[in-house]
Amino acid sequence: MTDTIQPKRLIFEQLARVAKALAQPNRLDLLEALSQGERSVEELARICLLSVANTSHHLQILRDGGFVVPRKSGVQVYYRLSGDEVTALLSALQRMGERHIAEIEQLVRRHFATIDDLTPVSQDELLRLLRTDQVVVIDVRPESEYRAGHVDGAINIPLDHLSRQLPSLPRDHEIIAYCRGPYCLLAFEAVQALREQGYRARRLQEGFPEWKARHLPLTSGPADPGQTPSPASREDLEARASLKKDIGRGRKR
Repeated sequence: MTDTIQPKRLIFEQLARVAKALAQPNRLDLLEALSQGERSVEELARICLLSVANTSHHLQILRDGGFVVPRKSGVQVYYRLSGDEVTALLSALQRMGERHIAEIEQLVRRHFATIDDLTPVSQDELLRLLRTDQVVVIDVRPESEYRAGHVDGAINIPLDHLSRQLPSLPRDHEIIAYCRGPYCLLAFEAVQALREQGYRARRLQEGFPEWKARHLPLTSGPADPGQTPSPASREDLEARASLKKDIGRGRKR
């Protein structure tokens, strides 16, 4: 009996150490950013609104937990996810939280359902729609993330470029927008803006990382010729800061 229990106990201790590495919201934010592609420590600090020192500290913990892998190039250190299992684990954690934690369900309803209460497009439905040539898929992430990988056939229109790109979108097709994940505000805001201009628009239920983790059709490379390059998305950073403030106020109530 002892021989069979002891190895299991040791494995559970290691799994508990892995789970402990996730027990900090900034680390979850870093993993979401890395699920878009490899990034330097400085880039991650800017995207997640953290200091470089704090970012490095969290990345070291995630590295010890097996979630990320570093790569050094000169004086720069880059990180990437250790595998698609990380994305799958985060997705499972999000689903469990939404279904069984009342506070999460309330936050989702307050901050996301109020922007878009229509049923989003599932991955399987999007696959079917793409075969009919009846939809246009837009990736509203910054261009650097689009180049690293995107849904096959998607057009890159970062949110802060959407208003001037509207004339290029056909009105006789439904527009499907996606971004970094289910809690990324970019797709919500893009869909809202499109509907205000009379377009039929919905968002993809998940983001690109979940699409990639299922090994669905994707490609990488530059944005469409003639498209204005997208620097770091100012609106994305502002949305992240605003959401963090709102959630912080909610916790204090």
